[in-house]
Amino acid sequence: MTSTPDVSTQTPDLHGAGPAPARGVNPAAGGVTADGGANPAAHLGATPATDRAEATESGAATESGAAAESASGSEVALTADPAAGWGALFGRHGAIAATLAGGVGLHAVNVYLATTVLPSVVSDIGGERLYVWATTIFVVASVLGSAAAAALLARTGPRWAYRWSALILVAGSVICAVAPTMAVLLAGRALQGLGGGLLFALCYSIVRVVLDEVLWARAMGLVSAMWGIATLIGPALGGVWAQLDYWRGAFWMLVPMLFFFVTWGAGRLPGRTEERSVSRIPWISVGLLAAAALVISAASVADSLIVNVLGIVAAFAVLVGWLRYERTASVRVLPAAAFAARGRLPLVYLLMSVLIIASSVEVFVPYFGQHLDGLGPLEAGYLGAALAAGWTAGSLMFSGVTDRRAAVIGYAPLLSVLGLVILVFAGPIASQSVSVVMVVALGLVLLGCGIGAVYPHLLTDVLRLAGDRDQDLAGASATTVQLTATAFGSALAGTIANLGSFSDPAHTASAARWLYLIFLVPAVLAVPLARLVRR
Repeated sequence: MTSTPDVSTQTPDLHGAGPAPARGVNPAAGGVTADGGANPAAHLGATPATDRAEATESGAATESGAAAESASGSEVALTADPAAGWGALFGRHGAIAATLAGGVGLHAVNVYLATTVLPSVVSDIGGERLYVWATTIFVVASVLGSAAAAALLARTGPRWAYRWSALILVAGSVICAVAPTMAVLLAGRALQGLGGGLLFALCYSIVRVVLDEVLWARAMGLVSAMWGIATLIGPALGGVWAQLDYWRGAFWMLVPMLFFFVTWGAGRLPGRTEERSVSRIPWISVGLLAAAALVISAASVADSLIVNVLGIVAAFAVLVGWLRYERTASVRVLPAAAFAARGRLPLVYLLMSVLIIASSVEVFVPYFGQHLDGLGPLEAGYLGAALAAGWTAGSLMFSGVTDRRAAVIGYAPLLSVLGLVILVFAGPIASQSVSVVMVVALGLVLLGCGIGAVYPHLLTDVLRLAGDRDQDLAGASATTVQLTATAFGSALAGTIANLGSFSDPAHTASAARWLYLIFLVPAVLAVPLARLVRR
């Protein structure tokens, strides 16, 4: 089987990663509505999460409140509450919003910077055989970081949790910048992944702690948008440093920006909160998640199709074992409401996962752009960024919707289905026509927009449905689910492309068609799931 260095070395979409998100990847729900899974009367006063002593005691109680609201009618006034608008977020809470957005944004930019300069790294210090592990080890460490975020937040509080996470990312960036060999650079990438995963998950979790609930949707939409912005500027910045023949500058550039948020940014966050429900790291759960991510990431870059398939099966088995353990564990990654027999939270996690998996086709878009559409590396990279642009647009346009929130959740995935249908027909066309490229870009924008429109609401639902006793786990659990789905989606995409012999010019178009067609399945599954989630 032909090796796939061009694709396997591309960092999977972490938006969120992102964009989320973090690829992100992407959260939010505008205000509190009849469909929001929360009691509007309890939160119209915009009280911070740490003061909600009389909020629902569990995810089940929250869900019953949502059901009662849904029964009484799903529409409220179309006019958004000024207290839930962008002005309220950037006014009184501007510094906090900038700190959270900056943390996720720098992690996301790092993802794309590193991907862009890796060819220059190998040309300078060697290590071709370890090339793909620069991505693999980063993804695995990110999953570890996201799973440990809740414990770090509970132990140290928002300010120092943010600082420690950013400092770990700084340490990893410095090691990468001075690395004399690829082995040393891998150590730096591991620290970057750990710090970035912590920071990514913490920013989602901190939203609940430091902002009024009425602003959660806007804040989540802003944080999610950072992945799209990073996708647009990250490759360009990395390309500049590569063009200057100084790849180390890409890593050094992150250090002063991170230190700014370590000092000024973290200082805007509270030192401690009253919530201390999680004080231990769930080592067994973290270990099982890391094993699943490592197995599937490593298998996806193997030359053998049998290894690819066995890796996916083995990783899925480990994931099932992790879920079985989580159900009865005293220290967990997921909230207890995630295992409720008739709860909405499991459906929310499942919908998030299938949407993230559907977006994984973007890993191969730059490759197909170069080999089917005749684009240069930079142009092909920005073609792939069309999905992130659509995701960002969807998040910003729909994160503040309140009266039609259920409609957004129920129907936005249809945009993603339409986008993939367009890609099935236009993506495999071998042509240097601008019109074909524009149609492919349209398909990617629609795919991303459908996900971006609904994803902020799903992440806000996670915060609302987790229950007060598991609020520390809520934000971090969403990030963990997202990163795990990213690893599985990217590995599945690599397996399908390998099976189609995508690197053989005679089969590239066929491989593209099969990739888009198969990934249409999770997008289609998202439609009925979304109808269930919105109830």
